[in-house]
Amino acid sequence: MTFLEKNFPIESPDTVLLLEELSLWSSYFGKMLLEQVPLRKGVSLLDVGCGPGFPLFELANRLDASSQVTGIDPWAAAVERANWKKDHHQLLPSIEIVLGDAAKMPFADQVFDLVTCNLGINNFDEPAQVVQECRRVLKQNGRLCLTTNIEGHFMEFYTVFESTLRELGLEDCLPKLKTHVQHRGTDESIRDLLEEARFSIVKMVRDKFHMRFVSGSAFLNHFLIVIGFLPSWRSLVPPEEEVRVFAYLEKKLNEQADWDGELKMTVPMLYVEAIK
Repeated sequence: MTFLEKNFPIESPDTVLLLEELSLWSSYFGKMLLEQVPLRKGVSLLDVGCGPGFPLFELANRLDASSQVTGIDPWAAAVERANWKKDHHQLLPSIEIVLGDAAKMPFADQVFDLVTCNLGINNFDEPAQVVQECRRVLKQNGRLCLTTNIEGHFMEFYTVFESTLRELGLEDCLPKLKTHVQHRGTDESIRDLLEEARFSIVKMVRDKFHMRFVSGSAFLNHFLIVIGFLPSWRSLVPPEEEVRVFAYLEKKLNEQADWDGELKMTVPMLYVEAIK
């Protein structure tokens, strides 16, 4: 049960360095964005939730000296790392990395032609306010291009999690699990979110990929799972039941992997492009 004992301090520079090794996760969504996002000369681009720099620097590398690129993120250690990269990249566009809250961005009105956001929507505390801010800082006819993982994410895991709670007599935890699963958007809810901010949707592209593991233990001990998902899963059960629940969950996932020959997790993806 080592995954319950792991600790990656989110503000530690070492964690950010480790996160560089995690680019495979965001790369699926970033690749989708990079395949769809409209690129042109002379663009002023803002990447919201830029983290340590992906896809910010890839976008910057695909533009030329006529463009300007800005990133914003509230994670101080990641912004520090992104600024280190900025100092070491030989980029054609000018680039600025800002420490700040996407729900209250320190930019004037109508200064950007293009706003991108890779995997941010599900992580914002105030997604509606962030979308409103994106609209505010965009020029007229500017575009917002985002990717997100939507409902159906890790559905194989959540099916086993639900049965674990039922079998352990913890039905009282099921409403919290349902709310947690449903916090991820759907095509319709993302569309509604943007249209309520008076954006016009011009493109929606859906895709998916799978994360494959040899066992449930491998899945639960994966760095991405420990740092990105496990804290919210732990919050769904009483602290005094945590060890029992996750031991049983791990056992059931291992049995599923043995039965199927592997553990395969589905990750649906959505790209949305909207115009102001």
